Amino acid sequence: MTIDAFAYLYPWTKAFHVISLIAWMAGLFYLPRLFVYHCDLQIGSAESERFKLMEYRLFKAIMNPAMISTWLFGIILVLTPGIIDWASGWWHVKIFCVILMTAFHMALGRWRKDFARDANTRRGKFYRIANEFPTVLMVIIVIMVIVRPWA
Repeated sequence: MTIDAFAYLYPWTKAFHVISLIAWMAGLFYLPRLFVYHCDLQIGSAESERFKLMEYRLFKAIMNPAMISTWLFGIILVLTPGIIDWASGWWHVKIFCVILMTAFHMALGRWRKDFARDANTRRGKFYRIANEFPTVLMVIIVIMVIVRPWA
């Protein structure tokens, strides 16, 4: 199903989708790095409380709206006539990776709540490794959209 009126808005929709994605990716890269440094702080210290506030604001004010708008503009793009060849295989891989990215976002939200409750049990190394996950997904997504293998 497509909606013909979306064809007129295509360049704007694509632009806002990319802008939203950039903001979302910035948060997905930055929040795990904050966690790495937060692990080294004394529970209850002024620095730990500052990190809690930074993590909260990043997640609630930047990452959540960016994720929602990325999905919203992406859905509009999917509903735009002529954008997706439903017989192609690339978009299956892309949407699967976007779903994994969203799941990672949700995991970050749970981990942020652990820090907020002073209940984090993971070491900085865990968050350093986790920080690579959105990079891998981003590479796959960009290749799927730009190269469109299996088109």
